[in-house]
Amino acid sequence: MRVRLLLAVALALSFVASAEASPRWGWLGVRIRDLSEQEMDEISQKHGLREGFGAMVVEVLKDTPAEAAGLRAGDIVVAVGNRPIVDTRTLQRYITAVSVGEAVPITVLRRDQGRRAVSVRVGAMPDAVVAERVAAEYGFFVGEAEAQPELGGARPAGVPPSVTGVLPKSRAEVAGLKPGDVLLEINGRPVGTVGALREALIAVTPDGPLSVVVRRDRERLTVSLDRAKTQ
Repeated sequence: MRVRLLLAVALALSFVASAEASPRWGWLGVRIRDLSEQEMDEISQKHGLREGFGAMVVEVLKDTPAEAAGLRAGDIVVAVGNRPIVDTRTLQRYITAVSVGEAVPITVLRRDQGRRAVSVRVGAMPDAVVAERVAAEYGFFVGEAEAQPELGGARPAGVPPSVTGVLPKSRAEVAGLKPGDVLLEINGRPVGTVGALREALIAVTPDGPLSVVVRRDRERLTVSLDRAKTQ
């Protein structure tokens, strides 16, 4: 079965801290990735940085704070305010500390212009992305069944969302969650549709334990994801 990923890991630049009633977290509206070792070496040599570091902007989404601020695909974010950005995770954490509506200075390296300062007014993360980020904090991605040619292009009716990926060494992997698991309940709430799954995930506190009921090979299983470890 083909699935459509509902999560792009770095689509929304926010690290979820709590989720009691669909609060608003900071959001830029870009896709990002970590730099390769070769890219880090090139940055170090070209820009005189002691170490090559940063997060690459892969795509700027339309009608987002990032687009309004003039961020571009290919920009390498190297600082937020006076804080250096060493990877995508660091950027996520820093943006999360910014209040929605606050303007934040971001330093980027741009291929044709070198180092530039860009001011971005952080927006509110859409609910759909909040849910995706919560799932990512536990270490799993979710998707729904897509149209199948043999069914005339119609999406199968009554098919709940399923797990499409599990991050290595994450709480999801340690607990035994597997790609292909069909999601039935999140913390006791039925999740038979994408909308229901989204609402259930928004109500979750990502640093707490999570109970997930799945169907695997016609067997109903309860998978318990432990509380996040504090640093």
